[in-house]
Amino acid sequence: MSLVYLILGGNQGNRVEIISTAIDLVTSEIGPKKAISSLYESESWGFESELFINQVIIVDTTLSPWDVLLTTQKIENQLGRKRTKDVYEARTIDIDLLYYEELVINNKTLMLPHPRIADRRFVLVLLDELVPDKKDPLTGRNVHEMLLACHDPSMVRLLP
Repeated sequence: MSLVYLILGGNQGNRVEIISTAIDLVTSEIGPKKAISSLYESESWGFESELFINQVIIVDTTLSPWDVLLTTQKIENQLGRKRTKDVYEARTIDIDLLYYEELVINNKTLMLPHPRIADRRFVLVLLDELVPDKKDPLTGRNVHEMLLACHDPSMVRLLP
């Protein structure tokens, strides 16, 4: 079994319900939940849009990193994700693979760790809630250190 760290987010439709359904699908198709963050609301990153709801889940899996990626894309499609172009845009659901154990992969299909973790406050705040001491295999810094060094001024707030 391998630990996989995923962030789920969306800003269209019933955001809380869609995230909840996505969590159910992740745990049934990728693996059992080991930890889950609180729900957070955040500003869009890289484009102007409605606020996002985000949640991080850590699951145990027997799937390969590529099979995890394919499964998350299948779940996104199942929940109404429409990809219209290769830019940031509003969406019902987005599931990003942040870490797969300590693996480092860099090819056209998959990059691990996710290449923009250290730049995104909405990712780091959620990871910091769950695993502040987790070391990034590329930088050697832990999540909390990356959060303290993050220059992203975006609003991220805990949902009640």
